[in-house]
Amino acid sequence: MTCDLCASDTPLASFAVAGGPEGAVAQICATCTEQITSDLEPNHWRCLATSMWSETPAVQVLSARLLTRLGDQDWARDLSEQLWLDEETQAWVDAVPAESAHKDSNGAPLRAGDTVVLVKDLPVKGAGFTAKRGTAVRNISLVTDNVEHIEGRVEGQRIVILTKYVKRK
Repeated sequence: MTCDLCASDTPLASFAVAGGPEGAVAQICATCTEQITSDLEPNHWRCLATSMWSETPAVQVLSARLLTRLGDQDWARDLSEQLWLDEETQAWVDAVPAESAHKDSNGAPLRAGDTVVLVKDLPVKGAGFTAKRGTAVRNISLVTDNVEHIEGRVEGQRIVILTKYVKRK
């Protein structure tokens, strides 16, 4: 099997595509996963010219969202204009806003999978340690019902962190 996005022949992992039916996933490589959850390297994503035409709706949605994130690239805007999706799939693309309501201490939008850095020492209640300023928290999760909270692992513990105490890396 190859990556649903870049077609590389490397080990794959399931990547959940938010906003759609339960269990909607794309099978993607570690390189694509890493870039989706951080900053995008535009040249890697030229592969979207092929993957956006996948017969798998989850791959179509993921491709469309990535093209939107790459909107500052002429080639990505051109591909977005060419992409046609049925109404249901387009609604799925639109179900998750490009801009998150979750903001870091500087007002930068946060997305699930981002890496953040703590801007203050934080005592972790019930765990008996203090998360030190400068600690990187990788692969965060957004708390959907509270835009002031994110979740992440610090020293092996899954904790809730206030967004006003983090900075997007």
